Amino acid sequence: MQQTRFHLVQTSPWPFTGAISALSIAVGLAYWMHGGGDMVLGGGVLLAISTMVFWWWDVTREGTFQGWHTSGVVSGLQAGMILFIISEVCFFFSFFWAFFHSCLSTGLTGTWPPSGVEAMLPFATPLLNTFVLLSSGFTVTWSHYYFLVGNSRKACNWLVMTVLLGGYFTLLQYLEYCDAPFSISDSVYGSIFFVATGFHGLHVLIGSVFLLVSDFRHYSMHSGSYHHFGLEAAIWYWHFVDVVWLFLFVFIYCWGF
Repeated sequence: MQQTRFHLVQTSPWPFTGAISALSIAVGLAYWMHGGGDMVLGGGVLLAISTMVFWWWDVTREGTFQGWHTSGVVSGLQAGMILFIISEVCFFFSFFWAFFHSCLSTGLTGTWPPSGVEAMLPFATPLLNTFVLLSSGFTVTWSHYYFLVGNSRKACNWLVMTVLLGGYFTLLQYLEYCDAPFSISDSVYGSIFFVATGFHGLHVLIGSVFLLVSDFRHYSMHSGSYHHFGLEAAIWYWHFVDVVWLFLFVFIYCWGF
């Protein structure tokens, strides 16, 4: 057998089921927007969740119990996570491009927000959410510190606090949407607002689950001070979510208020 510092993965069904689930979700969404496709969409979402759970469990087993995540493999995982975050930056960049194109094109609307649209108060719930996310960045950093120095109890406690802050942010955003004085159909302003902030809220939910799984793995002794890339990846992702929110708060909420 060829000796290599990289892990040569075995045959896996998960790329195939992942592709099928992505196709099912896309087709199901297209039908759902025309009044049908509930079964296709629901099946695609269920298959996607199952694929993620079993695929990530295989990765956990390979890295934790079988010891296949060598330094070369970890370097590849780090590069992959960095590229993923860069792709997410490009994703949100498109939203900001649409925002600036709309608000700076005075010939399109004349004013910003457009006439007849009442902007959200930036120094109410949005400002509170800003403090919540900044606080969560502080708590997740402390969790990482205690993890590195070997204090497992404090590391888990600070990580749980971060997840709770993420949940509180999601609750506040839900209440904000319920009381919003406009809807997604209220001109380009409503579309950009709900799409940009809504996708960010989805990223907060994903990041919260990411951190919660990392906390569970740490509690289950799946990682140590020198082998914990899963936690580091979750922390990188969470800081990215924090930074994106700062840009959303300054431009989406405060611009033109």
